[in-house]
Amino acid sequence: MQLNLKNPLIIFDLETTGMNIATDRIIELSYLKIYPNGKEEGKTLRVNPGMPIPPETTAIHGIKDEDVASAPTFGSIAKNLAKDFEGCDLAGYNSNRFDIPLLAEEFLRADVDIDLMKRKFIDVQTIFYKKEPRTLSAAYKFYCEGDLENAHSAEADTRATYEVLKAQLDRYEDIKNDVSFLSKYSAFTRNADFAGRIVFDDNEEEVFNFGKYKGQKVADVLKKDPGYYGWIMQGDFTLHTKKVVTNVKLRSFNK
Repeated sequence: MQLNLKNPLIIFDLETTGMNIATDRIIELSYLKIYPNGKEEGKTLRVNPGMPIPPETTAIHGIKDEDVASAPTFGSIAKNLAKDFEGCDLAGYNSNRFDIPLLAEEFLRADVDIDLMKRKFIDVQTIFYKKEPRTLSAAYKFYCEGDLENAHSAEADTRATYEVLKAQLDRYEDIKNDVSFLSKYSAFTRNADFAGRIVFDDNEEEVFNFGKYKGQKVADVLKKDPGYYGWIMQGDFTLHTKKVVTNVKLRSFNK
């Protein structure tokens, strides 16, 4: 089944130096851009992370320091990448919890203004887990009846994610071929920040989703415990989480 698109859809996958959204870096990015008319464009980029790649990470994706030594930094490609992503909805495998938050961090570090929060996100892993909890390789075998070659290479995983998404639409009659539906279906919470530390409640107000103030409104917490803001700003939180908290704080000042 072909995707029913109103906007271009970018399906992408990242290989990184590790799994910490706040501190790790992209070393490979592959994406497939699907247009509403069915046209496809693909691109794979290696990126110099400006930090060593841990051996345990290399053991997973096979990318070594010397493989990216002459590659451009993310900062040098960020503006062109933002142009490619502008106006597109996004999809990936575990992308809501990892790839999109980390990509947003890289854009913020590069001081490139792209508001990904305005886009719709489809997480193929979430759809898969709600239907058939497995890994991407197992998902590919289950839905596409084949073995995933070169698993953990960004390009292979990107293509596999696209094929699995189309097969999911073919298999499940209750899953609509509509990006808005898929975006809502593949999200567990309505995040205010990419890392999911802050979520929206039913009244569209930001609520902490972690720690001692979990479930409480951000604005209320900052009012009764002003020091909590400083703790967040100095803590190991993502730049985007800090930006969202700061926006809430500034908004309360303007009232």
